[in-house]
Amino acid sequence: MILYCVIGVLMGTKCVLKVSRQCGFWVLVLLIPWQVNAADRFSPMDVFQLEVAQDPQISPAGDQIVYVRGFMDIMTDSAGTNLWLVNADGSDHQPLTSGSGSNRQPRWSPDGTRLAYIATKEGSTQLHVRWMATGREARITNLIKPPNNIVWSPDGTQIALTIRVSEESKPLITMPKKPKNAKWAEPAKVIDRLIYRSDGQGFLEPAFSHLFVVPADGGTPRQLTSGPFDHSTRPVWLQDGSALIISANRHDDSELEPANSELYLVTLSDDSVTPLTSRSGPDSAPVLSPNGEEIAYLGYEDQYKGYQIADLTIADKDGSGIRVISEEFDHGMSSPIWSGDGRKIYFAYIDHGKGKVATMSMKGQVVDLIDNMGGVGLSRPYTSGSYSVSDNGVIAYSGSDGTMPSDVWLRSKRGKISRLTKLNDDLIGNRSMARVEEVSWRSSFDQRAIQGWLVTPPDFEEGKKYPFILEIHGGPFAAYGPHFSAEIQLYAAAGYVVLYCNPRGSSSYGADFGNLIDQNYPGEDYDDLISGVDSIIARGLADPEKLFVTGGSGGGVLSAWIIGKTDRFKAAVVAKPVINWISFALTADMYNFFYRYWLPGLPWDHFETYWKRSPLSLVGNVKTPTMLLTGESDYRTPISETEQYYQALKLQNIDATMVRIPNSSHGIASRPSNLISKVKHVLAWFDKYGGETEPEPVD
Repeated sequence: MILYCVIGVLMGTKCVLKVSRQCGFWVLVLLIPWQVNAADRFSPMDVFQLEVAQDPQISPAGDQIVYVRGFMDIMTDSAGTNLWLVNADGSDHQPLTSGSGSNRQPRWSPDGTRLAYIATKEGSTQLHVRWMATGREARITNLIKPPNNIVWSPDGTQIALTIRVSEESKPLITMPKKPKNAKWAEPAKVIDRLIYRSDGQGFLEPAFSHLFVVPADGGTPRQLTSGPFDHSTRPVWLQDGSALIISANRHDDSELEPANSELYLVTLSDDSVTPLTSRSGPDSAPVLSPNGEEIAYLGYEDQYKGYQIADLTIADKDGSGIRVISEEFDHGMSSPIWSGDGRKIYFAYIDHGKGKVATMSMKGQVVDLIDNMGGVGLSRPYTSGSYSVSDNGVIAYSGSDGTMPSDVWLRSKRGKISRLTKLNDDLIGNRSMARVEEVSWRSSFDQRAIQGWLVTPPDFEEGKKYPFILEIHGGPFAAYGPHFSAEIQLYAAAGYVVLYCNPRGSSSYGADFGNLIDQNYPGEDYDDLISGVDSIIARGLADPEKLFVTGGSGGGVLSAWIIGKTDRFKAAVVAKPVINWISFALTADMYNFFYRYWLPGLPWDHFETYWKRSPLSLVGNVKTPTMLLTGESDYRTPISETEQYYQALKLQNIDATMVRIPNSSHGIASRPSNLISKVKHVLAWFDKYGGETEPEPVD
C-alpha cells in the first residue's frame, strides 16, 4: 500500500511525501520536487557560458580529432573559437590554441604530422601550420585579405586556398583639389555591379574570390584564377598535384544566373581553366576517388524551383562518363567523401529534422550510419553539423542528443557510437531544462502528416494549461529538429509551452513536400501551423485564451500572415519579416535570386501574384498587438519591410512596437547580448498581453 500527501512550501519548493510500507514499517519518503526553483532554470546570463563543438577533423590514422571549440566572451559580447585536440578514445583532451580571437578550419596534412588552420590575431587573418609532434607552429602567409577553403596537396608540399582579390576600377569623376586643411564631405559611392551589398558584410568593395597555392612551409601565394568571377568553394587536388578541380560560376551572365556553376580543372603548369561540366544548374562539392580516376559531385538541372534536390553524380576526372547514382534518393545531400576502397561515398543529409551520415554504393544503395548530427547552432533548433572520415573509416562528427549544444562524437569502424566531449555538462547538468517531445498531427488542409516538437517548462504539471508560444522557422526551405535552442529553452523556463515544427515547404521530407510552397508561400503552411496549435490545445496543455506567435525571417512572414488571417493569438512578435514581396524583391541583397526562384518572375510582370502573397495585403484584418523586431543593418530582409508593416499597423490604431537592433544584420542573435535582448523583448511583449510567466531568476 502506498499513500501520498502534499506538504506546503519547504525551502521555497513544493514537495511531495510518499508514505509506504517497507519490511513491515511505514516509511516517509521525500519525492522529487514538482516545482523547480527559478535559480535552477536555464537563464539569460547562461547564454554567455555555452560552448559548442564544430568542424571535427579526424586524423588520417583515425586516432585523434581536432575540432573548433566555440565560446562566448562576456566582456566583448562576441563569439570566439579555439582549436582543441582529443584522442579517439576520449582521452588527453587539450587545447592547441587559446585566447579570445578566432581559430578555425583545421585541416590535417595527408601524413597526419602537421595541421593547417586559419587564425585571426591582432586584426590579421592568416594561414598557420602546426607540427604535431613538437607543438611548434608558424604563420606561413602575410595576406591582405583573409584566406579560406584550405586544402593540402597530396604530397603535403603545398596548400590550396581561396582569397578575395580587389578589382581596380577607374573613377567616374575626378574631384578638384581641395584647399589645405579643408574638411569636405566623404566621397560619393559609385555602384555599378548587380550585387553590391550582402547581409553581414554590408556594401561590397569590387573584389572576387580566386584560387591560390602556397608552399606548406611558407612563401608567396601564387594566383591561379582571374577574371570577374568568384571561386569561393573548396577545391580538390588531382593525385599528382598537377591541377585542382573547383566549382565556380564563370559564365558571362553569372550575376543574372547565380546558380549556374560548373566544375573547372585548373592546371598549375599554365594556369589554364577548363570546364568539366556544362549543364544548366549548379555543380558543386567535387571529391576525387582514391585511385584518382573519378570525381563525385553534387548538382542538378535547374528548374527554377524554390526547393531542388541535388543528385550525386560520378564522372571520369576529365568530366566524361557522367552517371547519376542517387536517382532513387529523395533527400538533399551534402559533403560527399569517398570511402578508402572507392566502393561507396559517405554523405550527410537531413531526414525528418535529424542530421544523418550515410553511405551510398555505386548502385545507389544507402546505409545510414549516424542519426544525431547537429546542435551546432545555439539560437534556434535548426539542422546543422559536419563530419569527417579517417582513412580506415572512423567518423568524427558534431552531434547532440538534443538537450545541449553539440559535442564531438565518434563512430568506430565497428559502428560503436561514443561521445568524446562534454562541453556543457558543468552548466546544463546543473540546470532544470525544458523537455523536448516529438509530436505530429494532420493538416486541416489535406490531412498531410506534419512533424513538430513540443517543449514544456521544467516544472511542467500534467492537467495544467499553460500560456503557449508557436515559434516558426525561417528559410522558408529549411528545417527544425530535435536540437538545442537557447531561445526556446528560455521561453520554456519562463513558463510557456512552446511548439515548433516543420510545415510544408520544410526541407528533409523530400522534393514534393518542399515544393508544396513553390510560388505558393505563404499558403497552406498556415493550415499546417494552426492545426498544430489545435492539436496541443486538444491535449489540454495550452490555454486557448493565452496563445502567442513568433518567428524570424520566413517565420516572420508566416507570423504576419497568421495575424492577418485570425485574431485568436493574444499577441505576436514578427521578427525580420518580408511584408511586401514587391519591395523585398527590389531591395534584398540576393535580389538576382529571389524573383526567379521564389516568385514567378519580375514584379512588374506579376504584380497580382506578388501582392496576394504579401502579408501587407492582409494588414487591414489585423487586430493582434504586434511587436516588430529587426536588425538595422539587415540586407536579407531589409528593415524597410519592418517599417512598412509598423506604419501600416499604426495607421489602423493597432498596438504596435518596433524594436530596432543597432549594427545587427539578419542574424540578430549572432552576439550573445542580442540573443538575450531578443528573448527578453519577446517575453515582455507576451507578458504584457497575459502570458503571466514565472519570475526570472536573478543573474
